[in-house]
Amino acid sequence: MRSRKVSPIEQVAVHGLLIIWLLISVIPFVWMVSTSFKGPGEIFIFPPRWIPRNPTFNNYIDLFQEMNFGRPFLNSVLVSLSTTFLSVLIATMAGYGFAKFHFKNKNLLFLFILGTIMVPGQITMIPVFLLLSRLNLLNTYWGLILPAIANAFNIFFMRQYIMGVPDELIEAAKIDGAHEGWIFFRIILPLARPAMAAITIFTFTGSWNNFLWPLIIATDESMYTLPVAVSVLGGQYTENIAMQMAGSVIVILPLIIVFLFTQRYFIKGITFTGMKG
Repeated sequence: MRSRKVSPIEQVAVHGLLIIWLLISVIPFVWMVSTSFKGPGEIFIFPPRWIPRNPTFNNYIDLFQEMNFGRPFLNSVLVSLSTTFLSVLIATMAGYGFAKFHFKNKNLLFLFILGTIMVPGQITMIPVFLLLSRLNLLNTYWGLILPAIANAFNIFFMRQYIMGVPDELIEAAKIDGAHEGWIFFRIILPLARPAMAAITIFTFTGSWNNFLWPLIIATDESMYTLPVAVSVLGGQYTENIAMQMAGSVIVILPLIIVFLFTQRYFIKGITFTGMKG
């Protein structure tokens, strides 16, 4: 069956809709960045001035001097990197086990793990909080990290990808005398990089933007992460819109950097995983 040729009018309409959607998505971000460099007198000018007449870094300086934004930033970096590393490692190991190993009740256990995806996280927050309280992990980095390192979606994602790795590669390595650790680290991990990059972005983004759990588990200001600190900033400096926008830029910028460096692997991982059975 021959595909229908797209007419020029349809191409213009599609591109026009995409441009409109792009503007709707980008304009708030551009205004946020622009406002973060404005002084108090430029914020409420109408019509709004997109390029500040007298750009200033005072809003960013005040964030780190008056609000001590450095500590929440370091907390977010440490928690997000640790959570991402452990979650990706555990998901890859579990995905490899479910994809290439044969053991009793494997499919039943995998279905049980998939079933946890349908359980809202709010339901488990109180039991997890009580458990961590018994373990004296409140107001600690481990209290922020541990609940997020076992992710059912990541395990499912890695299992689907690793199922596409030829069994012949593993069997050939075993014939040559390779043990399971060597096979995992020298064969599976290099081949699974695209899928690992994809779940790295998912996990890092979720951990970096996580607001509710750090708000519950961290009652000490020294353990606040950036989303919690920005929320406190909005409550204490309701009239200083520029400082709030500067805080929002600091929250968003690392996510953009991570995506720019991993987007090639991310797209490849999503594409290949969608093709696996």
